[in-house]
Amino acid sequence: MIQCGKNFGRWSGSTCTISYMYTWDSGVYWCESREGPISNMVNLTVTGGSVILQSPVLPVMEGDDVTLLCKTKTTPSNLPAAFYKDGSLIRKQPTGHMTIQHVSRSDEGLYKCDISGHGESPSSWITVTGRPATTAPPTSAPSPSTSRPLHFDFTLLRYLLVFCPYLISTLLVASLHRQRATGNNPPTSDHPSS
Repeated sequence: MIQCGKNFGRWSGSTCTISYMYTWDSGVYWCESREGPISNMVNLTVTGGSVILQSPVLPVMEGDDVTLLCKTKTTPSNLPAAFYKDGSLIRKQPTGHMTIQHVSRSDEGLYKCDISGHGESPSSWITVTGRPATTAPPTSAPSPSTSRPLHFDFTLLRYLLVFCPYLISTLLVASLHRQRATGNNPPTSDHPSS
């Protein structure tokens, strides 16, 4: 493992700049923070050819649009290019770039491009990942008019279950206390005794 700034590249903030790359610079690259977590690993291939396919190095989410750009190192980047997936021709584009709209898992694979008279690019793997379940819209969201009464009924039921026994026991205790108080004192009469 070689660290940026020691034997290759120039370290600046959170960027590692490699001015000149050679075929032996091909390999797996990643970055990591002082806290420990590391980024996704990226496999970079450096070739001696002049055609380059620019594609996402990180996994792309299902439903996103992905643009591939085929260009040469020396000539303008808008030359006509043919794009291939897993060795089969997808389409030819007159401007050198191709957009795959709303990618799905079936779009995952090995891509390359070819510019007539200049050669073909090295292959690049594109990974497509599913969207997190939390971002998926609910299939049938309850409307506020139906969800509020259920919440209200549950809350009311909870209060009744807690409050009713307390109220009944309080009334019983008060009633018993009143009966004892009236039972111990004999009734008084307004007439004088003979």
